[in-house]
Amino acid sequence: MLNFQRLEMFVNVAAAGSFTAAAATMGLTKAVVSFNIKQLEAELGVALLHRTTRRVSLTGAGEGFYQRCLLLLQDAESVLDEVRLDHQGLSGTLRLTTTPEYGARVVVPALTSFSERHPQLRIQQVSSSQHNDLISGRFDVAIRLGQLADSSHHATLIDSFAILPVASPAYLQRYAPQGLNTLEQLAQAKWLAHSRLSTPLSWVVTTPQKVSCLFSVEPDACVTADSAAALLSFALHGAGIALLPQWLVAEHVAKQKLTVLLPDHQFPRQGVYALYPNTRYVPEKVRLFIEHLRASVGEVNEV
Repeated sequence: MLNFQRLEMFVNVAAAGSFTAAAATMGLTKAVVSFNIKQLEAELGVALLHRTTRRVSLTGAGEGFYQRCLLLLQDAESVLDEVRLDHQGLSGTLRLTTTPEYGARVVVPALTSFSERHPQLRIQQVSSSQHNDLISGRFDVAIRLGQLADSSHHATLIDSFAILPVASPAYLQRYAPQGLNTLEQLAQAKWLAHSRLSTPLSWVVTTPQKVSCLFSVEPDACVTADSAAALLSFALHGAGIALLPQWLVAEHVAKQKLTVLLPDHQFPRQGVYALYPNTRYVPEKVRLFIEHLRASVGEVNEV
């Protein structure tokens, strides 16, 4: 018979790479965790962990078992959530990751109102410009922006938004006093690029004549950064041109701190997606939050 507590101990040790850290996370002693992992390995007849004086790592068998345990524990939690929901509303923990910029502007307000509706549900929100792995990070939901890559996870489209090439008046006065009026001129300007994107300076652009063409910046980016917030700050300080979400730059454009370049050209719209693990049971907390976030985004767009 499966001992779910032992499975949870194993998952925490594997994730932390340490018996001590896993024990602290679970509120147990290191000896208890170590004993239960040894018992689990004895029951399975296989070593799951490599143990050294400095770190614990997964064996080949342990890696496969770890992934299966994560899915199994998520399924078990989903079943328990459904039972609890029938009697006491949402409870447990909703763990979510998103980018800092979109998180602060859209996701955090939605999480706040969702938490008010479900006071027994604990919220854990993680802001990161990196695409944290849902499974190893133990995330229920990840909010991803941009073009969605192939994934084994479920994905729900929440919203879409325009991206705009912008520069400060100071930059334009210094480097383009005659203006940037064509794609060719724009391609030769000083660009700022997001370091996480595989092709940060190449896009398919639709011209005013509704013709699609490949637009690529000819020189390398003069500045790269790992977040949209950093690129926005560089643009505001006159470092170059950045392609940024409309929702991020709208206020600065309205205050004439940034200028939209070639506004009659359309860069590809980007999506906002909610990703969640591909398990047999979708937890009610995940399903209800995605519905709540979509409704919250609709309200924001109507303002």
